[in-house]
Amino acid sequence: MTTYDDRASLADLTTTAERVRRSVESVIEGKPEVVRLSLTVLLAEGHLLIEDVPGVGKTMLAKTLARSIDCSVRRIQFTPDLLPSDITGVSIFDQQRRDFEFKPGAIFAQIVIGDEINRASPKTQSALLESMEERQVTVDGQTYELPSPFMVVATQNPVEMEGTYPLPEAQRDRFMARVSIGYPSPEAELQMLDIHGAVNPLDDLQPVAHAHDIVKLIDAVRAVHVADSVRRYAVGIVAATRNHPDLRLGASPRATLHLLRAAKASAALSGREYVLPDDLQALAVPVLAHRLMPTAQAQLNRRTSEQLVLDILQRTPVPVAAPPAGPHFGQQQPGVRQL
Repeated sequence: MTTYDDRASLADLTTTAERVRRSVESVIEGKPEVVRLSLTVLLAEGHLLIEDVPGVGKTMLAKTLARSIDCSVRRIQFTPDLLPSDITGVSIFDQQRRDFEFKPGAIFAQIVIGDEINRASPKTQSALLESMEERQVTVDGQTYELPSPFMVVATQNPVEMEGTYPLPEAQRDRFMARVSIGYPSPEAELQMLDIHGAVNPLDDLQPVAHAHDIVKLIDAVRAVHVADSVRRYAVGIVAATRNHPDLRLGASPRATLHLLRAAKASAALSGREYVLPDDLQALAVPVLAHRLMPTAQAQLNRRTSEQLVLDILQRTPVPVAAPPAGPHFGQQQPGVRQL
């Protein structure tokens, strides 16, 4: 539960996040909801999967977010011949020392950009499992901690495209959210031609936040209050995916945790010290849809996992949660919108 001292942290969060948002939107035009979700995942200590057709700015979004923060960044271009050791690292025998020396792989960075992750084999993709969940890498029986903050921003093309492998279920479940950028509006595309036509906007992009600032903001997000009724609402939404007749694989308990963490980050970005059911509703599709597997009959009926999540939201009762009592809450909570 937050206190008076946490209000300064929350103010810093919104100020810093606004700087990062403006920095990213200076390159990614016309997609404010995508940029906000990226910041939400970053502050919720999650990983982001960007899925869309080629050429809409998936890699540009990942690189812009990384460059907006003064931290270590590594990019991995996933190809069919990429090996797991290229990601995690390898132990090499040093002739002078007469001992093995560990050479860290590309995963040892604070923000890791995995470009076209589904063009590598499932064996190589699985090299990310330990690092994404436990924030560590184990090689030859030795465990190495990864830096903080740590975030994987992966891009992938739709599975129907040539030369792609579907992500394993365990891999998809480790991504907190999936987002599709989509085609820009005509106005945004015209603006893109003006900005990107002559120069690369990434060349002049300067960091607007430091890594240690992000660590502090993550701590502030952890302190956001979640009422018991809101927690039960999150559990109810996720549990409904496991019993839905059109789903053969529902969301895991990890999905519940990711949904709640993302909701806390979204509330903090909105300047609130408590989570509303609206936060869960807004994030349910990007957090849950990529983890679900519709039945064959649902696919024949052209029912997508996104539609099924919206159907679950319609059927799940919404609690009326009041903010925690305290003198620093100067106004009454607004009404909760029923979907």
